[in-house]
Amino acid sequence: MANETSGAKVIDKVVKIKRCASVVKGGRRFSFAAMVVVGNGEGRVGWGYGKAKEVPPSVEKAVKQAQRSMVQVPIVEGTVPHRVWGRYGAAQVLLIPAGSGTGVIAGEAVRLVCEAAGYKDILTKSFGSNNPIVLVKATIAALSQLRTFQQVERLRGVSLT
Repeated sequence: MANETSGAKVIDKVVKIKRCASVVKGGRRFSFAAMVVVGNGEGRVGWGYGKAKEVPPSVEKAVKQAQRSMVQVPIVEGTVPHRVWGRYGAAQVLLIPAGSGTGVIAGEAVRLVCEAAGYKDILTKSFGSNNPIVLVKATIAALSQLRTFQQVERLRGVSLT
């Protein structure tokens, strides 16, 4: 789905919808939790987690939270600037730059994050947990560590040419 917010096109993708049942006197009462990734396809990406008694309100809550938690990530020629590891809990994600025309080589959860951020060519490998919620968090942790050549020069105050 694509939403128009303040002139910028925002892509939101549902990663996982979980159903939880609590047993009450009259039977089971269900609630839903939604994990959503949003991005503008141009270097901004975020994730959100929303809970509600129905699916649509939980997705709306997750999208709203994801839009507030968006981070800027660098894109160099359609890929990541360098190899990076991301970790969250038991999940580890390795992101590797790829040549033009490679495409997004990733599992479902990591693919959704990379496509929402705007990466066209990237290689990934996940280790440890295969829980999509934890994989999304690990992927965004990895993307948050990325620095371009120019950013490193500016931070160190030197020329690296």
